[in-house]
Amino acid sequence: MTSRALLETLVRRTGFTETHCQKLVELGEHMIPLASEVALAFYDYLGKDSEMRELLWAIPGRVERLYGSFAQWYKEVFSGQYDGAYAQRRQRIGLVHARLGIGPSEMIPAMGIVQELSLEHLRMVLRPHEVFPAVEAFEKIISIEIALIEESYLAAMEEGLRQGSAASSKVALVRGAEALLERGAPS
Repeated sequence: MTSRALLETLVRRTGFTETHCQKLVELGEHMIPLASEVALAFYDYLGKDSEMRELLWAIPGRVERLYGSFAQWYKEVFSGQYDGAYAQRRQRIGLVHARLGIGPSEMIPAMGIVQELSLEHLRMVLRPHEVFPAVEAFEKIISIEIALIEESYLAAMEEGLRQGSAASSKVALVRGAEALLERGAPS
C-alpha cells in the first residue's frame, strides 16, 4: 500500500476531517512555540531508560540533532499539510527509529509524553469551550502519526524476516529498516 493510500485509510478510520485539519492549523500559533520543550521532554523520557540512553547518546551530537528533527516533526503536526509526502516522512521516521533499534515499545510510550505536555498546554491556553475540539483534532492526528510510524516498523520487520534475519525480532527490525531505507522506501 502506498503512503498516500495508507494515509487515506487512516483518515477515514479516525474520522479526521477538514474541520480537524483547520483546527490544527489554528492551534499552531499556541503549539509550535512549544516544540523545543516537548522535544527535550521526549528525549529526557527516553534517556531515563538505560538501553535508550546508551543508544541515543552513543554518538556525540546525535541527541542534539534529534532535538531539531523532533521540533520539525512537531511543527508539521500543526501544518495542515497531510498528504502523501507527509505520510512518507512519517514512515521514514519509523524506519530511522527502527534502524537505530528504537522499537514501538520505546516510541509509543514516549509519544505519551508528547500527548501529556501538548494536552496540558492546550488546556492552559484555550478557553474552556475551545478545549474539546482542539483535543479531538490533536488526538486524531496523533493516532494517524503513530499508525504511520507503526506501519513502517511492520514493513521493516517483514523485510528483515524476508532477508532471513530471524536471530531476533530486534535484528530483523534493524536489518529490514536498513534495507528499506537503502531502497528509498516508503513510496
